[in-house]
Amino acid sequence: MDRGIEREAPPGRGAGDDVVVEHTAAGRIPLAVILIDRDGLVSHWSRGARRLFGATREEAIGQAAVDLLPVSGALPEDEETSPYGGFTAYDGLGPDLESSLDGRLSYPAAGRARLTVPELDRVDVLWWAYPLVGPGRERLLVLAADAGGLSQDLPDPDGALERIAPNFALHTDFPGADELARRLPEILPSMSVDESARIVAQVLELGYPVLEFSQNERVPVTPDWGVARRAERKARRERAALAVADGLPVPQEVADEGEDLEYVAVRERLEFLNEVSGRIGTSLDLAKTIIEVSKAVVPKFTDVAGTYLREQVVAGEGFPDGVPDTTTMWHRVALEHTDEPGRWDDVVPVGEAMPFPAHTPFFQCMTTGEPVLVPRISEQMGHMIASQFEKRDIRPLITGRSMLVVPLKARNVVLGFMILLRHPERVEFNDMDRVTGAELAARAGLVLDNARMYTYQESVAETLQDSMLPHIPPRMAGCDIATRYLPGTLLGRVGGDWFDSVKLPGARTALVVGDVMGHGLNSAAMMGQLRTAVQTMAAMDLPPAQLLRNLDDLAQRLGDSYLATCLYAVYDPIASELHIANAGHIPPVIVHAGDGRSELLDLPTGAPIGVGGVPFEAVRVRVEPGDRLVMCTDGLVEVRGEDIGVGLATLCESAAHPAASMDDACDTIIRTLNIRGGRKDDVALLMARLNGIEPDDVAEWRLALDPVEAGRARAVVREQLHEWGLAKLADNAALLAGELVTNAVRHSHGRRIELRLVRGDTLLCEVDDDDPTLPTLLGAGPDAEFGRGLHLVGMLAREWGASRTTAGKTVWFELTLPRR
Repeated sequence: MDRGIEREAPPGRGAGDDVVVEHTAAGRIPLAVILIDRDGLVSHWSRGARRLFGATREEAIGQAAVDLLPVSGALPEDEETSPYGGFTAYDGLGPDLESSLDGRLSYPAAGRARLTVPELDRVDVLWWAYPLVGPGRERLLVLAADAGGLSQDLPDPDGALERIAPNFALHTDFPGADELARRLPEILPSMSVDESARIVAQVLELGYPVLEFSQNERVPVTPDWGVARRAERKARRERAALAVADGLPVPQEVADEGEDLEYVAVRERLEFLNEVSGRIGTSLDLAKTIIEVSKAVVPKFTDVAGTYLREQVVAGEGFPDGVPDTTTMWHRVALEHTDEPGRWDDVVPVGEAMPFPAHTPFFQCMTTGEPVLVPRISEQMGHMIASQFEKRDIRPLITGRSMLVVPLKARNVVLGFMILLRHPERVEFNDMDRVTGAELAARAGLVLDNARMYTYQESVAETLQDSMLPHIPPRMAGCDIATRYLPGTLLGRVGGDWFDSVKLPGARTALVVGDVMGHGLNSAAMMGQLRTAVQTMAAMDLPPAQLLRNLDDLAQRLGDSYLATCLYAVYDPIASELHIANAGHIPPVIVHAGDGRSELLDLPTGAPIGVGGVPFEAVRVRVEPGDRLVMCTDGLVEVRGEDIGVGLATLCESAAHPAASMDDACDTIIRTLNIRGGRKDDVALLMARLNGIEPDDVAEWRLALDPVEAGRARAVVREQLHEWGLAKLADNAALLAGELVTNAVRHSHGRRIELRLVRGDTLLCEVDDDDPTLPTLLGAGPDAEFGRGLHLVGMLAREWGASRTTAGKTVWFELTLPRR
């Protein structure tokens, strides 16, 4: 034992710091050191542990820690005679050692307990438990000391103990001692590196961990639940009694004692709030934040924590309006407790929504926005609360417990509330707890509101993105289509990537993939304008190169702030041909059905949309039925620091991989390309299986510009459908085809009209003429001379429409094929 050690103030400590003293009395006693693995088994048992608890190393290693350290949780009966006082926890009751051993505590804890050790008397110990974080198996470091040693080795039994803290020698009998010694300032944050080195050097000759206590220094245990200075308080009370007996005023130091204790309590609560603040709000995910808030207060502040949020908050909608009332629905979003597993789950399940009547403390909290304290839930109140839970008796869970209801507020609006309950044997919530709970709820409410706003904005972004991306049918004329869209980052769910498909005359389909450079709402808005323009020009049946030329002109008129790449392809399933033009986009991939070989199409690259003044070229590519066309944006294949050729090669390889369906094929590509990591950009992917249309499924006729041709059209359509085995459609198809031919004869200026039937997933009928004026659906009254034909088409057809062509227009309708 060392006494009267002279030392200098540690570097970095000012003259006003509490730890700066010139003369310190200190003592040391051995510590027991125990390491516990993630299964709760002892992996190290020091010589000090054998001395303190009786079990040998061989008997302890591999055994359950809770069996070797049976904590009773009781304080000494003779606490009044103990010169070092007793450990005081939060309001007299803190976490016990068993809570650390079984993993219920994820933060450092300290305390005092009585342990019943076989063949030994009851041992009064001080203990510290430090959770270990790292890749190893060790989960918990437990230090323990015989508190009785303090009474024997005290340098001044009548003095005040202001510090009791564990320290480590460099050469100890457990693995990793050197590392623990170096990390001593991390475990005890109030201790400087120099101070740590002094302590380690002082106890080096002992060869095992020690417990140092000081008469004057104040270096708190982590966490600082405090060491009661009972001897000092006892001496003060004795001096106060003598003063009163002599008729003298009470000494100021006795009067200040209450203020000192209040200061300690306030400090403990501030440290608790700081700890909670550090554990919540680690993400902007609302569900994760709710769980963090609940776990942060159990068991340190309360034994049960139930979190309720308003319906609008849970749904990710806007800020809830108005003051809550008895009709407001509250969703139970989290429940954390220290009771046995499952005890609360059936009675108050997470996810349940319910209102609360006006006579409950919950309604009072959510309408006033102030905490409500119920020191003990009486039988009457327990019955009143339980009446809200139909066919479930909640009274055994709540009666006799202390309750604190705290509002979760943001910007003076109540988003929800927390119900905090303490076990009946635990000290009741008091006014200071009410203040602490209010501050806790204020911080939690701010974090929840941040998560709520992010969830709301994310929902708006997703809605915007979904509204801009088309919902493409899986089957078009002669082809099957599958698509995927992936946002680049969680914080940028709106981007400028898009895909689309447009039905064209002649059973053709336009396939589009584009990418506006940049991210965010501006890029998304630009994307929406370009996509709308592409749809409009595609409906006019513009050739691919001309369409990109017009799109570039439009981008120039919109401004020079944005550039975009675009790949536009027209698939003709009758001619088995692709007509493609490229504006600065990565080339598409063709997967050949015959041999499974995949290749990048060699296309003229072209300049991005918005550059201006650059011509675009289109090429025609022959395809075979069953070939697959893969079009995507560069976010799928481009990784920072890697040549894009690597990504394109991987795209070709993954696109050729056999798949049971188009969706499976898309998923294979996404999975293969994403596994490389580093993707930050949005991804748009469109895959089309080019099935083609057999010549036998197409019938065409040229009709003269003569009213009698309407009758001929009805006859040839009826005859062709009987030949195809579609006699059930013959009458309606013949009637509607005759109406379209009649309109074409009336408005055409040329010499002939073309009639076409295409049998695919539907029956398509098209009539071409040279008049560019699109038909208009007019009101067809009883005396109307015109307009009845299109009304018939609109009523009987599955779908109909009209589009301009380079030579005039095409009017078409579809009929659903009968089930076979």
